[in-house]
Amino acid sequence: MSQPVRLTLPDGSVREVAAGTTAGDVARGIGAGLAKAALAARLDGALVDLERPIMADAALAIVTAKDEADALALVRHDFAHVLAEAVQQRFPGTQITFGPATDDGFYYDLAPPPGRGPFTDDDLPEIEAAMRAIIAANKPLTREVWARDALIARWQAQGETFKAQWAAELPDGEELSVYWSGRDWMDMCRGPHLPSTGKLDPAAFRLTRVSGAYWRGDQKNPQLSRIYGTGWLSKKQLDAHLLRLEEAARRDHRKLGQEMDLFHLQAEAHGSVFWHPKGYMIWRQLEAYMRRRLDAADYVEVKTPQVMDARQWEQSGHWGKYRENMFVIPDEVPNIDDDGPIISDDADWMALKPMNCPAHVLIFRQGIKSYRDLPLRMAEFGCCHRNEPHGALHGIMRVRQFTQDDAHIFCRADQLVEEVARFVDLLDLVYRDLGFADYAIKLALRPEKRFGSEAMWDWSEQSLRDAVAATGRNTADFGWEELPGEGAFYAPKLEFHLTDAIGRTWQVGTIQTDTVLPERLDASYVGEDGERHRPVMLHRAILGSFERFIGILIEHHAGRLPLWLAPVQVVVATIVSDADDYAKGLVAQLRAAGIRAEADLRNEKINYKVREHSLAKVPALLVVGRREAEEGTVAVRRLGEERQTVLPFADAMAQLGAEALAPDLRSAM
Repeated sequence: MSQPVRLTLPDGSVREVAAGTTAGDVARGIGAGLAKAALAARLDGALVDLERPIMADAALAIVTAKDEADALALVRHDFAHVLAEAVQQRFPGTQITFGPATDDGFYYDLAPPPGRGPFTDDDLPEIEAAMRAIIAANKPLTREVWARDALIARWQAQGETFKAQWAAELPDGEELSVYWSGRDWMDMCRGPHLPSTGKLDPAAFRLTRVSGAYWRGDQKNPQLSRIYGTGWLSKKQLDAHLLRLEEAARRDHRKLGQEMDLFHLQAEAHGSVFWHPKGYMIWRQLEAYMRRRLDAADYVEVKTPQVMDARQWEQSGHWGKYRENMFVIPDEVPNIDDDGPIISDDADWMALKPMNCPAHVLIFRQGIKSYRDLPLRMAEFGCCHRNEPHGALHGIMRVRQFTQDDAHIFCRADQLVEEVARFVDLLDLVYRDLGFADYAIKLALRPEKRFGSEAMWDWSEQSLRDAVAATGRNTADFGWEELPGEGAFYAPKLEFHLTDAIGRTWQVGTIQTDTVLPERLDASYVGEDGERHRPVMLHRAILGSFERFIGILIEHHAGRLPLWLAPVQVVVATIVSDADDYAKGLVAQLRAAGIRAEADLRNEKINYKVREHSLAKVPALLVVGRREAEEGTVAVRRLGEERQTVLPFADAMAQLGAEALAPDLRSAM
């Protein structure tokens, strides 16, 4: 007789059960309520099906809808499977491929039946109806392990050539599992899954769109139809998500950028931004603000070349790790090995810089550096180029040419914790000035493929932990979290994730500790002992890139930028032509006071002018007519407000003048 299995529950209690007992059995033993609510289980931290037999002592936790992250991952995975089953049910001959969960839903790639074209959005209502019928049938979802040859034969017999190919290519020794929906449909999957389709809420999903895709992401392979959906635990969550999507569409920086005449993009420069005067004014104000903050924090600003010899990128390690994302001259490189293109001695290849760090090391190496020179904080608003895939480009958020608010801090090892803490304090100040009080800090730990010793990684990771702790921000209030495997190939990093006005998160700021690049590029300083030492190099950015951050700002504020950032801060609009001279005089005074002001003297009705300037998101409109001209007053109308306030012009200008200053200048007054 086998020994009993000891299961430790989240409250610390221990249950002894027979080997082969399932988490579902344990839930039923605890109570009917838990058994009904149970969706899956965590066994020694791993998510498993409720009916997976437990054969050894373990920590066990029953997963319910209250465990929202796990529950959402499960239901989205199951919605994807139900989608595939529904399509094959309604469109016999369809082949299934892959169907993962996503951050807010799911998708499935499918090959339409022979003889019909790709699926379209018009097919979605019929597929949704079939999905709801499968959910209503409450079909049990059960796991089986198959022998490879038997599974391949099964897929081939069903005409599932994609699944057969995938099963044949999985690593030897890997357990091949399938999940049955009832006993009439199955898919190959590692799992886990819910106990049955009836655990899904039929009102908590929506199919959203259809797009093209290629088998395994390669355009040389057959084209598939990718059907997207969004899935949630309840209709209430779905409705809230759809409302967020509507709000996100209203805030879309591409739409607002056109309405506000800020920028445009076109095919002649894929992935690069054409900044219009108003858009570039936002850039200029943001850059000037950042420069003042950096000056106050004792950074020195530099400017480095756009194009550098490929040998430099090979020495830094970027050539082997990052070549596919670099623009290289000449574009064709003939000799390639496992580490990337081979550079011969007589080659004259150059590359547009995808990042600034190697160039900053070259500046650091000019002249002899002493321990007394450290820390050296070297900043650059550096223009970089990365060969992003065409399909990944997105407005000004994801581009090929961008400008980083980049800096590198060269310091001694004993200075690292203090320097990182100083950076975190600076970043906090900037984010709050720009309207982002809510952000999370995450520590990205060593990836599988990396440079450097284990001791170096241990020290670097712990130093970042200590620095955040020194600022008091390693708490749940700041979303503190550690992310295994997410670090760069040369260093761990802190990531800073902003939360915008509608709850979306954006990873923007970062700081990375690096002892590898100074070694590879031979950076050194003379220590107090008279010997050469390697500095620690901190790669850091606050905004990330100006392009992306401006896009985030536009969407966060729905185009209604704070007055100090607005390209046009004030428009003086006339009601009658008799007030034209008065309006011109006011604009002259506003400009003399440093306020970006324009006059609207057109022969149009005032309501038309108000609507037009509201669409352009001008923060303040000063309306003037004969009475205002005679009395020296203005009617102040703020963006988004229906009522207006009549004030003496001097009072209105004083109010606007204070708001027109950037936060750092305002606080210095």
